[in-house]
Amino acid sequence: MDKNSKILITGSRGMVGSTLIPILQKGGHSNLLLTGSKELDLRDRLQVDEFFSKQRPEYVIHLAARVGGIAANMAYPVEFLTDNMQMGMNVIDSSFKYSVKKLLNLGSSCIYPRDSPQPMKEEHLLSGKLEPTNEGYALAKIAALKLCEYYHKQYGCNFISLMPPNLYGKNDHFDSANSHVLSALMSRFHKAKLDGLEEVVVWGTGNTRREFLYDEDLCEAILHFMNNYDAKQLQPFINVGNGADISIRDLALAMKELTGYQGRITFDATKPDGMPKKLLDTSRSNALGWKARTSISEGLRKTYEAYLGRK
Repeated sequence: MDKNSKILITGSRGMVGSTLIPILQKGGHSNLLLTGSKELDLRDRLQVDEFFSKQRPEYVIHLAARVGGIAANMAYPVEFLTDNMQMGMNVIDSSFKYSVKKLLNLGSSCIYPRDSPQPMKEEHLLSGKLEPTNEGYALAKIAALKLCEYYHKQYGCNFISLMPPNLYGKNDHFDSANSHVLSALMSRFHKAKLDGLEEVVVWGTGNTRREFLYDEDLCEAILHFMNNYDAKQLQPFINVGNGADISIRDLALAMKELTGYQGRITFDATKPDGMPKKLLDTSRSNALGWKARTSISEGLRKTYEAYLGRK
């Protein structure tokens, strides 16, 4: 992407978008199209079409999504399916209609089957049943990556998709209902310490394992693949992760130590665990010159410092 290229970043106020924008600006990119949901409802096909018609972005980085934890996914499966599917379809279709040079679609590791072999390779997609607790969200993400794949196959469009694991970072919302799991836990443990609570209850057995990717590492991956590789080299999509996972139990213990919480942790096994294990195989992305640099311990420290800075 040239310094003067017109770049649309959807979800520019979200965790990844608000981390990516300063990096782009520091690199000399000044022609950025930044809109929030109040200015442009990506679920509205006519609004999206009109925006693309007027603004004519040359590049699109599609980050916008409705996100949430297990409870939110289970409570609002309709919205997690329809909102994310509509946003993806509208942005991708308009990118084709108005001849966008290159589009990057951000997906999620939840696209893989619940019982997928570990670590999860790109070819494991659609090889089994999805995890029921986030099936709607996963279906929407699969539809978007497949549409990118099909536009490339049928029309030669330079549309690519990256699949990261669970995300966290300094620009998350830190809200138990709407933030990513790690940031939600961090907020809960910090508030429990301040309120002097004797107990923090964590959903599930604590035995499930998750991989976490720091937001700055993901932004580096986005720019690496936007600037260096085209769809013909990345089809149908590519995993980007840090190559290590951690149990929810160990993550909770790390949060307790990080925040200085003195109470006990109780795991509520009556609540769903979600997918037993999610670890991405990143051999393809590593071979193409990208590798995550931030360890979970370093990322936790940076994220908590940022969280405290907001108080």
